[in-house]
Amino acid sequence: MQRQHMDLTPDLLLRAYRVGLFPMAETRGNFRLYWLDPELRGVLPLDGFHLPRRLRRTVLSGQYQVTTDRDFPAVIAGCAEATRDRPETWINPVIERLFTALHGQGHAHSVECWDGDTLVGGLYGLAIGGAFFGESMFSRARDASKVALVHLVARLRLGGFTLLDTQFVTQHLSQFGTEEVPRDLYRARLTAAVDLPAEWPLHPEDSVLRDAIETLGKDPS
Repeated sequence: MQRQHMDLTPDLLLRAYRVGLFPMAETRGNFRLYWLDPELRGVLPLDGFHLPRRLRRTVLSGQYQVTTDRDFPAVIAGCAEATRDRPETWINPVIERLFTALHGQGHAHSVECWDGDTLVGGLYGLAIGGAFFGESMFSRARDASKVALVHLVARLRLGGFTLLDTQFVTQHLSQFGTEEVPRDLYRARLTAAVDLPAEWPLHPEDSVLRDAIETLGKDPS
């Protein structure tokens, strides 16, 4: 890990992600950032996404209204807040500022889950070409972050993305098929993905999105 001071810019961040680096802070209150380049990288295969049956029913039931890029600042703030199970996070104000700027430039995106007018979960990440770098997610209601993840995968498939980088493999992500990829193989996949003409699907038709969700985790044959 290499220490990085506060002169990090959105442009430098984009260039770093293109070569496989990403920043984290040690704690929410620590303003120093560190570049990470893990030997093993978490990747969630878009063609091998495992969607549990119960979660599929929840997603298709419409229990939550799901939107994209409706309230990016609220999503990253939700990901950064302390909870009983997660008293400390790696998202400090520097990261919030940088990703909010990248969102304004059209590079960073959020997926939100709403219960009425209340934001109950979501996730955010960075899109470069056909690569999407999932940064963090949060949930204030049952399955809200999982529903957001399902919608993310469906949208990435619709948009022509080929790589969903999760940075690390957690117990939460492993249930969906996330795997660890050696650094060299990850970089090869990254190089192939970042120059693809993928497009973030902001407002797909409801029927198209539903069809995309229904195909997740099913054998295409």
